[in-house]
Amino acid sequence: MPELPEVEALAGYLRERAVGRRVDRLEVAAISALKTYDPAPSAAAGRKVVDAGRHGKFLDVRLDGDLHLVVHLARAGWLHYREAFNSTLPLKPGKGPIAVRVRLDDGSGFDLTEAGTQKKLAAYLVTDPALVPGVSRLGPDALAADLATFSERLRSRRGQVKGVLTDQEVLAGIGNAYSDEILHVAKLSPFALTNRLSEAQLATLHAAVAEVLGDAVTRSMGQRAAELKGEKRAGLRVHARTGLPCPVCGDTVREVSFADSSLQYCPGCQTGGKPLADRRLSRLVR
Repeated sequence: MPELPEVEALAGYLRERAVGRRVDRLEVAAISALKTYDPAPSAAAGRKVVDAGRHGKFLDVRLDGDLHLVVHLARAGWLHYREAFNSTLPLKPGKGPIAVRVRLDDGSGFDLTEAGTQKKLAAYLVTDPALVPGVSRLGPDALAADLATFSERLRSRRGQVKGVLTDQEVLAGIGNAYSDEILHVAKLSPFALTNRLSEAQLATLHAAVAEVLGDAVTRSMGQRAAELKGEKRAGLRVHARTGLPCPVCGDTVREVSFADSSLQYCPGCQTGGKPLADRRLSRLVR
């Protein structure tokens, strides 16, 4: 799933490639992907792309006349920039992985695609990003929150720190992969309870958020959209590295699996050498 660093890099890529161009047309191939109906997709035609940014993990392509194409790429979505399209014919609804296509006036543009059968990519054409329900509920940006705000937000939700870190209403931008990385750097168990974290642990966790996300943004910016996934994987130390040695202490990276996701951690760095029980109903080591 694209998280804060990748969405930031995609926005930067669009600022370089698309800003200043006019939209030729906005095509919707997956009707379920477009969550708004007013303004209609045809309202984007002829408008200039004036900026690209993000709200947490939401990508925001701003057009002149106060129109925004806001996109949440979900778990399997991605943006593919095309210098030229193979055909000028409109997309056929329901055909292939392309959900939305934005054609620009110089023949270039980008596709929003989604792999797999669970279609959760969401696109909104709105006059204000705050009209998007997911955006209006976002907490402070994870990279912008100072220590006092960060501590207050984490303590506002009592629960396991892994889940609280990925709650977008608490902090915006952190997902499954980078939360694993942040907790590894902070040397915290993913199941540590937020209401039991000391001031020192919160400060360490806040610093780890800045370190992990800041480094990922630095590595991602300037990369082509097609290269961002590989860049993300290359920078991970524990996430998706089950069975491999921890690059810090050499212990074996372990995994806890859930119904539709998993987390990875290093026992040597994070749980005092004790493995966490890999069963949802087990008593978990904290």
